[in-house]
Amino acid sequence: MKQSEAQDFSLSDANALYDRGFAAHLGFEFVEWVADRAVLELEIQDWHLNLAGVLHGGIIATLLDIAGAAAGSYCPYPGRIRKAITLSMTTTFTGQASAGVVRAIGRRRAGGRRIFNSTVDIVDADERLLAIGEGTYRLRRGCEGPEGVPIDA
Repeated sequence: MKQSEAQDFSLSDANALYDRGFAAHLGFEFVEWVADRAVLELEIQDWHLNLAGVLHGGIIATLLDIAGAAAGSYCPYPGRIRKAITLSMTTTFTGQASAGVVRAIGRRRAGGRRIFNSTVDIVDADERLLAIGEGTYRLRRGCEGPEGVPIDA
């Protein structure tokens, strides 16, 4: 593919990549996705809450995982994807939210051809830190280059 074809990638394309399986069930949206950075937003719904009425830690951990993997697997080519799997992840919960929008801000920090590390902050609409995390991810075979693989591969 030519570089000019890569420039047609949009946030609609990004959201379509995650419109399947567990990720689609959560209801988050990409609001930014560029090389080495991914930002997801989730409007908290009642079903996202735990028994105490606050955003469930599993939802926060999942957003952290997806944002961290996406930060290191950006693929600017429509119809293609770079797939990453999580090797390890740490999560530190620092706050709570019960309503509104939360944002997961993932940044690729370091890495090589296939393995990379990301840092993720989860914040509420007032920029209060709800969680921080670190993840180590591995790009799947064939996904090392920026062109990735066809989505259905």
